[in-house]
Amino acid sequence: MNATPAKQGQKIKVVVVEDQPPVLKNQLKILQDAPEIEVVGTALSGEAALALLEKQQPDVVLQDLGLPRMSGIEVTREVKKRWPGVEVLIFTIFDEEEKVIEAVKAGASGYLLKGATGEKVIDAIREVKAGGSVIQPNLARRLLRHFRVPEDANAPPQPEPLPPGIREEPPIRPLTVREIEILRLIAKGLSNNEAARVLGLSRATVRTHLEHIYQKLEVTNRVEAVTEGLRKGLIEM
Repeated sequence: MNATPAKQGQKIKVVVVEDQPPVLKNQLKILQDAPEIEVVGTALSGEAALALLEKQQPDVVLQDLGLPRMSGIEVTREVKKRWPGVEVLIFTIFDEEEKVIEAVKAGASGYLLKGATGEKVIDAIREVKAGGSVIQPNLARRLLRHFRVPEDANAPPQPEPLPPGIREEPPIRPLTVREIEILRLIAKGLSNNEAARVLGLSRATVRTHLEHIYQKLEVTNRVEAVTEGLRKGLIEM
């Protein structure tokens, strides 16, 4: 029951969970401007979201992490338990790092920082619907560090398994100068469109370079590419 990429012309169904009406209104405006996305429901609480999903299973749940009563982490865990094919994408702020880690461990496919542009929100929804993950690169190092440090400081150094795609060996094929440029830009959080404008390329060309980066580093998405690039010393943050 895993999510699969949307077929040509098929809209991505989204449920938005946000307890602040003004923020919810802004999110809906962003999503309604994207022709490939269909908002199939909204909820002001985690409890209401679960009741909604009993009737309508979307492709992606876009939800606030700081919900009242039932937290975003609890909602994520319950959604993935009951509807594993539904992807969860959370909104958060910088000082919620530990909550973000817990949400990812609970099954969230990624997160967006509050205040993200409409373009980033749409790109993130596309990414998780296609089976990828979305973790803002400027927080990737801290998240990666969490996976490497054992919870018990007195325990032998046996870190938890690293996220998929992260390996110790050097890349089989080196990245080109252009590919490293693009990797550095996405590490700063730029979208494909933004990177294309900076480098004077088309979005399609940037996407092609990203696909080559994924293949060479043996990863499947942007956050894995950034964390792998950091590990290999290809980029710095």
